[in-house]
Amino acid sequence: MRRGLVAAVCDTHALAHYAFGGQRLGKRAAALFDACDAREATIYVPAVVMVELGFVLAGRRSPSATPLRDFFEDLFANPAYQPYDLTPEQVFLADEARPNNDPFDGLICAAARRLDLPLITRDADIEGWGQVRVIW
Repeated sequence: MRRGLVAAVCDTHALAHYAFGGQRLGKRAAALFDACDAREATIYVPAVVMVELGFVLAGRRSPSATPLRDFFEDLFANPAYQPYDLTPEQVFLADEARPNNDPFDGLICAAARRLDLPLITRDADIEGWGQVRVIW
């Protein structure tokens, strides 16, 4: 992680990789999650990421699958992880410009643009789009 970076927005797959072991995170992304765990950085979790991660957790057929509420209550117990509510402004930003046809990607990028923060993602469409800074 470069010095001075203290906040970012996370994409769904980045949060899922972090939550389920982190082995697939890029070096800079892993460092940012580590800094957040140590309460030295802040990661904003857009509401739409919470919805999309709910789909991921619902798809896990293991009886030990973590309920969505429990997952986010545990995550947000660390104040370095902050939920970020979906606002009409994000909806408008996503309608005006998005990296692809995925509505989740559009809304996640709108959150990063609204907060003027980089996005933790390895999504090639988002990186190639160039409208948000990307960390991986």
